[in-house]
Amino acid sequence: MLKILLPTLFLIPLVWLVQTKWLWSSILINSLLIALTSLIWLNNSMETGWSTLNFYIATDPLSVPLLILSCWLLPLMVLASQKHLSSEPKVRQRSFITLLVTLQAFLIMAFGATEFIMFYIMFEATLIPTLLVITRWGNQMERLSAGIYFLFYTLAGSLPLLIALMALQNNMETLSLLILQYSEPLLILSLGGKIWWTACVIAFLVKMPLYGVHLWLPKAHVEAPIAGSMVLAAVLLKLGGYGMMRLMVMLGPLSKEAAYPFILLALWGVVMTGSACLRQTDLKSLIAYSSVSHMGLVAGGILIQTPWGFTGALALMIAHGLTSSALFCLANTNYERTHSRTLLLTRGLQIALPLMTTWWFISSLANLALPPLPNLMGELVILTSLFNWSAWTLVLTGAGTLITATYSLYVFLMSQRGPLPQHMFNLPPTHTREHLLMVLHLAPLILVTFKPAIIWGWFA
Repeated sequence: MLKILLPTLFLIPLVWLVQTKWLWSSILINSLLIALTSLIWLNNSMETGWSTLNFYIATDPLSVPLLILSCWLLPLMVLASQKHLSSEPKVRQRSFITLLVTLQAFLIMAFGATEFIMFYIMFEATLIPTLLVITRWGNQMERLSAGIYFLFYTLAGSLPLLIALMALQNNMETLSLLILQYSEPLLILSLGGKIWWTACVIAFLVKMPLYGVHLWLPKAHVEAPIAGSMVLAAVLLKLGGYGMMRLMVMLGPLSKEAAYPFILLALWGVVMTGSACLRQTDLKSLIAYSSVSHMGLVAGGILIQTPWGFTGALALMIAHGLTSSALFCLANTNYERTHSRTLLLTRGLQIALPLMTTWWFISSLANLALPPLPNLMGELVILTSLFNWSAWTLVLTGAGTLITATYSLYVFLMSQRGPLPQHMFNLPPTHTREHLLMVLHLAPLILVTFKPAIIWGWFA
């Protein structure tokens, strides 16, 4: 674990000491080396499932795919932000990269934590760099209100979790994940027990976000710079799913009844946010709502607590992380040229940027879960496990899948097909940097298709 964490922390002095002309290239190469080194975590041969073990930080098959995704995202964010920050003073460029590196260090410690309190602290610590990135480098005046929404939704959700964890510490006398997974589930069936159960889960459901507490997400995505949108969609939403998987194991028989309203909300959210996507005019807002829709399926898969549900949830989280991040990058390449995110104004781009249309096509198909991509594996396993739990869920999940396919194709056709408007005749061409960025997003997605066992978590 320290092979990855220490080089990540040493990127911070590198950012401030390297010559200005080498700033972006040196950070990109070093972070890419760290990302490639992180692939050694896949080679887990321990009997217990846990490896690189010490008292504070360790990896197991559930955290490894999310850790690798976090490491993989830093070089991609550096690549994507280069144009956005090229006109800024050098000190601000260095501060921006420092925030991204700090965020990666917090994420590695959050996904690797073996103690619930350490996970909670790192879970909260990721808020600070993300908030600074949104409020300082966002595009529009509303970025401050978006930052406030983001901060208060997450904080209000996670304070009950802290109290619930302290109560758990009193009952079990430990918060170590290594011990808790082998302990007896808690048999608390009183009203107080139900409130405690809700307090445990609500922080993660707000972070995912569950439909009903999702309003902060579209605001944050629309106002954030490209790196903020990428890390928010690809990794920060996954913290919620990961925390729920860790905690659900010991929330005992109470989950059986207590989870009903949340499962219903999650599945209703899949249909509602999908329908909202069909009406969106803003490209970034549309991709943000599609994230809420996909995370609703993940929440449903986790809450029914079956091995299949967990497997599908983890597979869909990884696949969605790469797909939504790629879609945000594509939206950003359009925005950098046309200075507009409105779908009606930016159409017919296939004529101007034909190779970009290929990336749009692959990303849109991945978003609607085309076989044999891991998006389909995740969705299919979740749909099957939900159907097995209750046949009625098929009405909502089936409608959600249909709507997802509709708006994914709608986005592709609206932005790429048709005649090119006159105000877009002299668009600058695409750069190698942008094509490299798309390859680094979509290549892992396609490669995972050949060995999906690496993103199945505990059940591989």
